[in-house]
Amino acid sequence: MSRADREAAARRILERRPPPVPPELHRDAVRRGRRALRRRRAALRLLWLLTLAACVAFTVWALTVRPWVAPPSETTPPLTGW
Repeated sequence: MSRADREAAARRILERRPPPVPPELHRDAVRRGRRALRRRRAALRLLWLLTLAACVAFTVWALTVRPWVAPPSETTPPLTGW
């Protein structure tokens, strides 16, 4: 098979119309796509909700424990009676 024959065969293949897509295949693809989008949206909402809950929990913990305040010193007794 010469180069010209191969090019002609490739052109014939590329110029052919593709076979039509069955309607049920299109319907199934749309249904699966919608389901995937719903799942993705639900997962993103759940992640945002968990992030918000973690932020609220951290804020409540920080306000009650106050980790930025130094703990009282326990090595020397307090001076009283001066």
